[in-house]
Formats: sequence, C-alpha cells, structure tokens
Amino acid sequence: MAVQDSTAPETGISAPAFAGEWRVQADGLVAYPRAMAQMEARVAALRAGEGEELVWLLEHPPTYTSGTSASGGDLLAAQGVEVFSAGRGGQWTYHGPGQRVVYVMLDLNRPHGGVRARDLHDYVDGLERWIIAALAGLGVAGMQRRGRVGIWVIDPRTGQEAKIAAIGVRITRWISWHGIAINVAPNLAHYGGIVPCGISEFGVTSLAALGSTAGMAELDAALAASWPGIFG
Repeated sequence: MAVQDSTAPETGISAPAFAGEWRVQADGLVAYPRAMAQMEARVAALRAGEGEELVWLLEHPPTYTSGTSASGGDLLAAQGVEVFSAGRGGQWTYHGPGQRVVYVMLDLNRPHGGVRARDLHDYVDGLERWIIAALAGLGVAGMQRRGRVGIWVIDPRTGQEAKIAAIGVRITRWISWHGIAINVAPNLAHYGGIVPCGISEFGVTSLAALGSTAGMAELDAALAASWPGIFG
C-alpha cells in the first residue's frame, strides 16, 4: 500500500507550512496494528534525533481501541469489530471508514506555535483548538467542555450535545503519538458496542448526521489550513 506524502493526488490538497512530514493516506484503510508499528518506529527515530515529525491522516477498518483508563465493562458487544489495546490515554473509542484519524508525532521538547514545550495540557488544548478551527471552516461550531476531552456540537435533532471528535494521546519522553479522530460519515451504529470515552449520557454524531455535505477532502483541507494558526 503506497503512502502519499505532502499532497493527496486525488484532492490536490497541499500540506501546510510544516517542518516535518504531512502524510495523507489516500489509497485505502490502514489496519490498526500496522499504524501502531509505524508510529512506534517514528517515535523511536524522533527520540534518537534521526527522524522527522509526522502528521499522518488516515482511515482504519472498523476497530475498537482501549486506552489506559478503559473499563472492561465499557466494551458492550464487539459486533464483529476488531478490538485492540492502544496504550494511549483515555478509554474506549471506535475507528472506522468515514472517520478521519490523524496521528500527530511531534517533539514536544520544544514549542510549536502557541503550544508550549513540555506541557501536556497545553498540547491537548492545542489539538482541541485545531479541530474547532477546522470544523469552523466547514460551518460547524465545535466546543470544548471542561472535564470532557474531545470536541462537542449541538445535535439539531435532539438539541443536546454530542461528540464529533475524540482525542487520545500518548507521550514518550515528550514525543507525542496517537492523536485525534473526527467523524465525517462513519457507521454511527458501531458506537453502540462501547461506552465511548466512558461517557454514556451524551451521544456521538458526525458531519453527515449534522447535515453537512463536507467530505473527507474538505475536512483535510480545513485541517491543513488551520494547522499553522495553532501549531505554527
């Protein structure tokens, strides 16, 4: 499976000004173990001072992953979906076709734009603000909520808050990995197999469920456009 670097030829979307590698996986789904192996290799290279930082945009096959705070009871029914332990922070989440996953591997020993060096909370806040800025470019109002990592929107069908983007990160000697997941048009029924992020009182939604016509290419362009304003 070839990997497209910097530009996705199907969309013509260019990478933002970024000293590292901006990679858009444009030719199919990436199995979760393969993504983990590639992240581990890149993190090891960054720790050794031998690799470039990487922002990797991709999609997974239907997959449930558990973070370090996950409760076994929050996996309700696997439904034929593969299950993996991720080693990142957070609880249970779902990945699948129609969801844009972005793995962010940065050397947080130094600042990135307005994100301070060696500050986990500032880094997670930066990821949240990046998602909000990208969604705003698509006409969707995303929100941060204290005590609930991720990005939330008002679902017009219910008038209630629903989660549109999840965040789960891991930091190894101040090298970041894992990242974010934004729902474009996934099969939302698969969320019924878990308690997403351990939160049962709020639902999960997507751009498509909100009535947005934006697809993966439009989201990718919005993410690229909003990156410099957050991470420099």
